[in-house]
Amino acid sequence: MKKFFALFVGVASLLTACNNDESSNATPDPGSLNLVFENVVDGAPLAMTPTTYTNSSNETYTVNELKYIISNITLIKADNTTYIYPVEDSYFLINEDGSKTANLSNIPADTYKGITFGFGVDPTKYPIESGTLNFIPLAEEAGMLWTWSAGYKFLKFEGTYTSAAVTDDPFLYHVGSHGANLDNYKEVTLSLNEFQINSENTASKTIQFDIAKIFDSVHTLSLEEKDEIQVDPVNAPKIAENTRTAFSINE
Repeated sequence: MKKFFALFVGVASLLTACNNDESSNATPDPGSLNLVFENVVDGAPLAMTPTTYTNSSNETYTVNELKYIISNITLIKADNTTYIYPVEDSYFLINEDGSKTANLSNIPADTYKGITFGFGVDPTKYPIESGTLNFIPLAEEAGMLWTWSAGYKFLKFEGTYTSAAVTDDPFLYHVGSHGANLDNYKEVTLSLNEFQINSENTASKTIQFDIAKIFDSVHTLSLEEKDEIQVDPVNAPKIAENTRTAFSINE
C-alpha cells in the first residue's frame, strides 16, 4: 500500500511539473495599443478658428479643418525585430474635429521601442485596393477622396490667412498621390521609451503633429505666393516632405 501511495504521489508530482512547464512556456496573450495623435502648433495644442497663428513668412492664419491619413503601422521590438500590423486594418483617419486615436488590438505581447507608419496611402496600393475597402466609406464621408480622380487625399488642411496683400482670404492644402508621376506617400519612424504590450492593460502613446511645420520645415511655403495647392507637382511634394518632419513622440 505504501509503495502504491508513493507511486501515486510521484506520478501526480510529475504531472504537476509538466503542467507548470507548459504554463511557463505558453505564449502570452496579446495586448492592445492606443496611438493618440495630438495636433499642436509650435508645441501648444492646436485651437481652431478664430485663434490665429503666424508662419515664418509673417502671414497670420487660422485653421478651419485638419484631417490626415495614417497607415501601414509597424511596431519595432526591443530586439530590433518588427511586428507588422495587419495591413487591411492599418488605415486610420485623424480628424481634429473627430477621432484622433488609432486603436490597435491583438498585438503580440512583447517589449517595444519604436514605430513606423505611413502618411497617406502607399502608392503600390493606389488608387484603391481590396485591403482598403473597409476604409473607403470613412474616407469618402470625411471628404478624403478626390471627387474627380480615384485615390485618397492624405492631408486636408484649410483655413484663412492675412498677409501684407490680403485679409482673411481662404487657403486650401489637399495633398495626395496621383499615379506613378506624383507620389506624396511618406513613411515616418519614431523612437519610443521601451514599453510593454500585454493582455493586462492597454498601452497608450501620444504622437504630436506640429501644424507649423507644414509651412516651415524642409521647405518654406508662403500662402501669399500660393494659397491653393492640390495636384501640384512642385508644391504638393514640398508639403509632403514638410509633413513628414511634423510628427514626434510626446513622452
